[in-house]
Amino acid sequence: MESLVHSFATSSANGAETYRASMPESLPPEVEEGNVEYKLKLVNPSPSRLEHLVTQMKWRLKEGDGEAIYEIGVEDNGMFVGLTREELDFSLNTLNVMASKLGAHTTLLRRHAVTEVENGPSRLVAEVLVRRVPDDQQFIDIRLAVLGNVDAGKSTLLGVLTHDELDNGRGRARLNLFRHLHEIQTGRTSSISHEILGFNSQGEVVNYCESRTAEDICEQSAKLITFIDLAGHHKYLKTTIFGLTGHSPDFAMLVIAGNAGIVGTTKEHLGLAMALKVPTFVIVNKTDVCSPFVIDRTLRLLERLLKSPGCNKVPVIVRTEDDVIVAATNFITNQPLLESRPRLSKKNRRKVTPVFTASCVTGENLDLVKRFLNLVPPARSPLDQEKLAQEFAEYQIDEIFNVPGTGPVVGGTLERGVLREADQLLIGPSLDGGFHAVTVTSVKRNRAPCRVVRAGQAASVALSGIDRTMLRRGMVLLDPVQKPRSCQGFWADVFLLFHTTSIGKRFQATVYIANVIQTAVIEDMNKDSLRTGQRAKVRFRFMKQPEYLRNGSRIFFREGHTKGVGQVMSLIHHNDNTDR
Repeated sequence: MESLVHSFATSSANGAETYRASMPESLPPEVEEGNVEYKLKLVNPSPSRLEHLVTQMKWRLKEGDGEAIYEIGVEDNGMFVGLTREELDFSLNTLNVMASKLGAHTTLLRRHAVTEVENGPSRLVAEVLVRRVPDDQQFIDIRLAVLGNVDAGKSTLLGVLTHDELDNGRGRARLNLFRHLHEIQTGRTSSISHEILGFNSQGEVVNYCESRTAEDICEQSAKLITFIDLAGHHKYLKTTIFGLTGHSPDFAMLVIAGNAGIVGTTKEHLGLAMALKVPTFVIVNKTDVCSPFVIDRTLRLLERLLKSPGCNKVPVIVRTEDDVIVAATNFITNQPLLESRPRLSKKNRRKVTPVFTASCVTGENLDLVKRFLNLVPPARSPLDQEKLAQEFAEYQIDEIFNVPGTGPVVGGTLERGVLREADQLLIGPSLDGGFHAVTVTSVKRNRAPCRVVRAGQAASVALSGIDRTMLRRGMVLLDPVQKPRSCQGFWADVFLLFHTTSIGKRFQATVYIANVIQTAVIEDMNKDSLRTGQRAKVRFRFMKQPEYLRNGSRIFFREGHTKGVGQVMSLIHHNDNTDR
């Protein structure tokens, strides 16, 4: 019997175990939850049976937020039985009929021989992706933060992925992404820019047409990847941190230059993503200027870093299309899909970190990266998404614009609830801690007009009833039913990642909480001092103005080389009589 894929685990140079993606010879038993369905065969079903199958597919699509995986030729216990070629073709046709009844599309991911019979036909199994954009969405939206050291090729990689034009080796592809003249002159990103990559229902990239406007891409896409290009230079570290905290990315892509290795801010960016619990995959770039020995050395150093006690990850080297499928389906831990995937232990499934090698000059392995982005499921489970959509609206403001003829426009992310045109909301807090009534006049997503924005989606919102000078980054739009109150301080459970000595009362640091950035001072704590690797209950007070926070929000603070993370435990409201 021929094995379906190559070995999952190989030995590294230092004797440690490195996982390589593969498909097992059998799957775990099918589970009722999740978006993975096993089917032995789908040959000429009766009308009543077909109706039942369509209802079942609708459930699986809902569980996967518009995406489902069908394993054909597999029993419910996970054993690969296989079908003849004729039976498999009939089953795939039936699957297409089921999908068409729901307005979905199917994509054959892979087909493999289970057994080779002497003087007889092979028995085959197939894996099919079914995709349908949910009724309440224009497309499936995923936000991806791009991290890495300066000169790692982040902007160039995005330029090649989104415009389908290979680089000339001197950074020509990145010119489409830069926003300022000094970025073009120095070649270094200093601001946060956004690029989009759209996939249609068949998994094909829709960016590569002659009329490549954002409106066209959004209109033709069933799945949209929004890249958040962040700065790599240490000088712009605060901009990078805000991109990770304020823009709420679903994933992070860490880019490493193969010829330079793990240098500069690479470790710092990886640590930030881990501290903020953003799932991260890695791309080793610039393989065209490296010898195989240099690439292997960089991969060994990366493997050592990911397996170190501080990271405790399982690197998965992606080299084939089979590797892509396994890496994508094991990348997100909160999806039920993972429970029916390759034979990794539950512990290791939580730590999978896909690693790609690529070149923007030769185009090496860029197709694998695109295929991975097409297959990776949304970060939030449908249950979480549904719960957030049922809450009151909360829109976090990241950017402020003044559009002639339109008035004040804010950009940001809707964290909870639903936002529509003509909604009456409150915006604040202002410098005095108050909130003001405003009206939503228009809403756009990726420059395309839309009437409804749902939880987890980024959008720009035009407002009336407030002057542009009153707006600032860090404000929120809220439903008046909540009767919001601003806070001047908060208690947090913090963990100190690094400090040269110890910190105590009256220590000041820049605090990042969602879209809030402000200097805060420690007024009180439950111990005399806090050292690296220690945890404490700390009371912060904002130095400049009140802010709007929620209990349970994740906090990151820094001052020079000092860094710490934590969680907001309770709020000290602005109008409370607090002893300062």
